[in-house]
Amino acid sequence: MRFATAALILAAVAGGAQAAPIAVGEKLTPFTLKDASGKDLSLASLSGKKAVVLAFIATQCPVSNAYNERMAGFAKEYEAKGVAFVGINANKQESAAEIVEHARSHGFAFPVLKDDGNKKADELGAQVTPEIYVFDPSWTLRYHGRIDDDRSGKAIQSQDLRNAVDALIAGKDVPVKEAKAFGCTIKRVAQQ
Repeated sequence: MRFATAALILAAVAGGAQAAPIAVGEKLTPFTLKDASGKDLSLASLSGKKAVVLAFIATQCPVSNAYNERMAGFAKEYEAKGVAFVGINANKQESAAEIVEHARSHGFAFPVLKDDGNKKADELGAQVTPEIYVFDPSWTLRYHGRIDDDRSGKAIQSQDLRNAVDALIAGKDVPVKEAKAFGCTIKRVAQQ
């Protein structure tokens, strides 16, 4: 039985099975994606920041949209503290024009990149919008999960994203490294 299992695993690896998503404590190799206007943005250009926040977001998801004001405010507040905030849209049905208009109408001063074919969402293991990944200056994942624990923003008990970034800025260990993200599923392109 052990040999059959090992053979199945080897066959999956040989067949190009997807690698496991990045885990807290692992390093990300900075990548490049296009913004909604078609311009390349390399995450490597953000090296030297105290933290980089990658946020998988959507234009059509009511949960992601409930966080628009909080994301815009957070990005503005923390930019002055040396933190970069980058939105990533991996939904197959949301066009570049829709993403540009959505960012403009919601006051996003941060870049929103298009993950065509959801390759980076797959690499990171992103499942929903919004879903957050916080990296330290060495590109080590220090926090993964939700922004906070209340979609409405009226009864927030746990400021998970803020707590993680504040800890990194202060040179401390992130107190909660993972908190289950909730929202709309990312609408993926079927892989062949």
